[in-house]
Formats: sequence, structure tokens, C-alpha cells
Amino acid sequence: MPIEATTGDELSPSKTELGPAVLAESQRTLAHALAKIEHCLTQLTDEDVWWRPQPTHNSIQNIVLHLCGNVRQWIVHGIGGAPDVRNRPLEFSDREPRPKHELVAQLRGTVAEANAALATFPAGRLPERCRIQGFETTRLAAIFETVSHFVGHTHQIVYITRMRLGDRYRFQFVPKGKEQGGE
Repeated sequence: MPIEATTGDELSPSKTELGPAVLAESQRTLAHALAKIEHCLTQLTDEDVWWRPQPTHNSIQNIVLHLCGNVRQWIVHGIGGAPDVRNRPLEFSDREPRPKHELVAQLRGTVAEANAALATFPAGRLPERCRIQGFETTRLAAIFETVSHFVGHTHQIVYITRMRLGDRYRFQFVPKGKEQGGE
């Protein structure tokens, strides 16, 4: 996950009130994406969660394991200071079927750890430079990249769920009225 490093000058002292909003919005976005993933997994069987379209493609299980590893490394470790225990290759090579309730619990726990790290992180430190997974970055960039990475894989899980279920897929959001894009 290459990240372009910034100088840290982007958050001038006159804009320090933006820092707490960024941290809170990051927590909200992770929670919203987690809810989408859980919505998908409730519609799938354990076998669906293990399914992969090709032997070299990732299953939803591997994507969830990858999200846990990524969030732990970049936010729980990189922002919160916990030890870095990630085994990235195992996230993709793991073929041991796990029940979806176990995957949901693991992902919930990871997001809770990330939210705790974000809740206690001093917003004034967002411009600080750091090194995560061999990349030089800022703490702000690490959070921004990790949250957008999480959302991207969330949509991948939604797409795989729709492929598996076809017309049986139940949408989490159904527009109400014209303002929301409905009828």
C-alpha cells in the first residue's frame, strides 16, 4: 500500500479544529463500512464466505482477514502504538474455512481496537511523520489511506455477495423518496 508522504504543513495551527473531526469521521466511516460487511455476511452461508471465483482469487474470508491485518498494522499499531504482529502473506494464503460468526467477531474486535486508538490519539499529532509497513508517511495519511482501503474492500465484499446471491441479495439501503434517489 504505497502512500505519498506529505510535509505535515497541510495542518496549520489555524486549522487544528479539523483534527478531531478527521478522527471522529474516520471512526464513523469504519463503523459504517463494518455494518455493510456484516449486512452481507448475514445473507451468506459459511460456504459462500469461503467461495472464490478462481483458485487464485480471494474469498470474502481472505478479504476480512486482510482488513483485520491492515487495520491493526496501520491504525492499531501505527496510530495507537500497539505491537506490529501482522502476517500479511497469511491473510491471503489462509485456506482454513472459518465460520462467518468468527470472522465477524474478529473484524468487530479489530474495528473496536482501531476506534479506541483513534479516540485517544491527540489530533495535534496528525501531521507527525511515521514509518508503517516500510512506508514513510504521516499519521493523517496513514489513517486516510487505511479507512479508504477498508471502504474499498467493503465494496468488494458487497459485489461478491451480490454475485453469490443474485436477485436474493437484500440491499442495506433502499431509497425513500426522490431526494434519496427513489421514486
